[in-house]
Amino acid sequence: MAQITLKNLAHSYYPNPQSDKDYALKEMDHVWQDGGAYALLGSSGCGKTTLLNIISGLLRPSHGRVLFGDRDVTDAETAARNIAQVFQFPVVYDTMTVRDNLAFPLRNRGMAADYIKARVDQIAAMIGMEEMLNRKARGLTADAKQKISLGRGMVREDVNAILFDEPLTVIDPHMKWELRTQLKQLHREFGHTMIYVTHDQTEALTFADKVVVMYDGRVVQMGTPEELFEAPAHTFVGYFIGSPGMNFLDAKIEGTRALVQGGAVVELGAAYGPMTGRTQIGIRPEHALLTDEAGLPLTIRRVEDVGRHRIIRADLFGAAFNLIAPEGMAITPDMTRVTFAPGKVGVYADDWRVAPRLAEGRAA
Repeated sequence: MAQITLKNLAHSYYPNPQSDKDYALKEMDHVWQDGGAYALLGSSGCGKTTLLNIISGLLRPSHGRVLFGDRDVTDAETAARNIAQVFQFPVVYDTMTVRDNLAFPLRNRGMAADYIKARVDQIAAMIGMEEMLNRKARGLTADAKQKISLGRGMVREDVNAILFDEPLTVIDPHMKWELRTQLKQLHREFGHTMIYVTHDQTEALTFADKVVVMYDGRVVQMGTPEELFEAPAHTFVGYFIGSPGMNFLDAKIEGTRALVQGGAVVELGAAYGPMTGRTQIGIRPEHALLTDEAGLPLTIRRVEDVGRHRIIRADLFGAAFNLIAPEGMAITPDMTRVTFAPGKVGVYADDWRVAPRLAEGRAA
């Protein structure tokens, strides 16, 4: 296993990139700690797979370096990096049995037969294929083949890292939760460095210790699920994490207050210095309270009951606004105002979160 370090890394698929927009990956410095479980999360086209392929050696970066521990592997072939990679679609040997598919990476490295059998049996149990070990891979369903790919990627214990590129895409929904849980258990047991690419926030938040959120070729935040939810560093993180995502309102920031449309005031609970560019406030639906008293005026469009709570779809100053109400909370026709939980309002300038000032004028 190894710490993975990216230094001044950037990549463009153009031979002569002229500007920032020509780069699929904008310049970044990043460290993946040895033994960490990471998820690369973002929408399609944000650069997740490009970054994963650079780490694995399938793609050489336009500039910058990739280090495994203290070793520079930027120009090293994939085989020389001692990593395992599981792709979005299954890659199996159809003419081999399931057992031989799982055993192939170990036999290729001359492992003892007893060890190979024990390890294959362990992985087969983890992916639920004990009864299929002697079947040929040809003719198996796509999700069964993908489970073989997952198992083959995890069968080696000596790898520097295991990389997963949206590996559960073709897996039956019922099996996805079980496999995510088993991957997490495998990480706890063996401590491999794992990097898991997905556009599904549920997969990312349930698998990873740290989630790396990407947007437009940049890492905009790395943090625990709680950090991403409570303090999104970028408006994309606020919008992308959560269901529904964070609400944003254009606002003028004046010290401890935000002035929104029509001159309405939102108390921020902290003081902010002068700002330039587009300024907004963000509030999670969980931290917005529907009331019949003082607050910002809103119009309810519909209420969706999702079991544990209800999602209130509303309009605020002509824009969509979401609230979450606990199951059992009475919603009456005179509830036409919304207030925000103290200390839960985030302030953003040009999409980036701004820290409040301390009393002596330093940023908090």
